[in-house]
Amino acid sequence: QFILNSSSFLIHPNCSMNPRILPAILIALLPFSQSLATTMSFRSVKQILPATPKHWVGDAFNVHPVFANKAFTEELSPFLMFDYAAPKNFAPIKSGQKPRGVGQHPHRGFETVTIAFQGEVEHADSMGNRDVIRPGDVQWMTAGRGIIHQEFHSNEFSKRGGLFEMCQLWVNLPKEHKMTKPSYQPIVDKDIPAVDIYDAAKKERKNEQNGEECSADSVGNVRVIAGSFQGTKGPASTFSPVELWDVSISELATVDLPFPEQYNCIVFVRRGKIDVVGDDNKKMHVGPQDVALMQRNGGAIRIQSREPDTSVLIMGGLSLDEPIAARGPFVMNTSDEIMQANRDYQSGNFGS
Repeated sequence: QFILNSSSFLIHPNCSMNPRILPAILIALLPFSQSLATTMSFRSVKQILPATPKHWVGDAFNVHPVFANKAFTEELSPFLMFDYAAPKNFAPIKSGQKPRGVGQHPHRGFETVTIAFQGEVEHADSMGNRDVIRPGDVQWMTAGRGIIHQEFHSNEFSKRGGLFEMCQLWVNLPKEHKMTKPSYQPIVDKDIPAVDIYDAAKKERKNEQNGEECSADSVGNVRVIAGSFQGTKGPASTFSPVELWDVSISELATVDLPFPEQYNCIVFVRRGKIDVVGDDNKKMHVGPQDVALMQRNGGAIRIQSREPDTSVLIMGGLSLDEPIAARGPFVMNTSDEIMQANRDYQSGNFGS
């Protein structure tokens, strides 16, 4: 019988060890020690938020308010709000008709993250930024101390019409950065790295007979917008630790996704159906436009796709652990700061 001692190597309980050979034994058994240290534990689901009814934002964005009554709570920090516009067909606009959208409006104290899946979104703001995001692109706007912007279907998309699908997330800024200078990050599809993922049941493993590794085909990928996945970093620059991944699973498969254990974690099913599997093998079903709020009790998420061509957004980050004061387009730490934001906007001291 062998036991594992506090130095993470195997010894027989009755063995007298020559101290001169101890370093060699430690080196030889290092891979074993590392494999024990990196064994994944899977997060369980704390709560399922069912899909919410849709409402219109302007005349362009027919959205699910995904977080419902959990929006603007510390439970989701650093994320605040999430609107998802499911695929919807828009007819071409008539001659002389303006593109559909939302006119000028202010923001202060947080960031907006817009992801285009189908169709095109055109953005313009008081800092002089003007841009069109197309399928796969992301715009990451830091409102900071104050910005005024507008969002419309692009001119080209408005003229031709077609399917439109997008989402917008609000990410809170830490107190020390709420009054930072506004900025804008245009992130195009080609600059977002995609990391292949594999079926956990068929993943590369040692062939017991000949010691060779058996390769497995990819079952999808993780587009890393912010944070990092398996050592690949996303292009977005953030003010606090944030993870934002666009996950595609092409077939029925089980995928294990390492995720920092100390971070809040949110799983949103954009398309398809999944089971989220905890360490106890308990499965929680998550359907289209449902959300799984995860416990902070493991270093990975195990997802089983229940339909081919499943798409999931995974997001989270280190909780800011700061008061959240939110009213309309402003998110600060106190009600006094909200009132000051209103005064600044009304007086014209805003958006520059």
